[in-house]
Amino acid sequence: MGEPLKTFVGGTEVDVPNSIPAIRTALPEDRRTEFDHAINEAGVDEIHAVMRHWMLEAVPDPEAEGILVRLAQDEAERRQMS
Repeated sequence: MGEPLKTFVGGTEVDVPNSIPAIRTALPEDRRTEFDHAINEAGVDEIHAVMRHWMLEAVPDPEAEGILVRLAQDEAERRQMS
């Protein structure tokens, strides 16, 4: 699978889960069912956006909420254009 993805949170380097099992494990237990559903429902054109959403949710970053909102807006715009 290669090198794990990294990011900085509050000046500290942290790993970003980048596979379905790693993302699932990094999520709080109460979010895993929703994650499973989202991954299982994602089509080939959606899987990358779904995984990016959950990767960011799995990383404890106060700034991630703004990123998630922007990604959701980008995805909604992409779907409208299809």
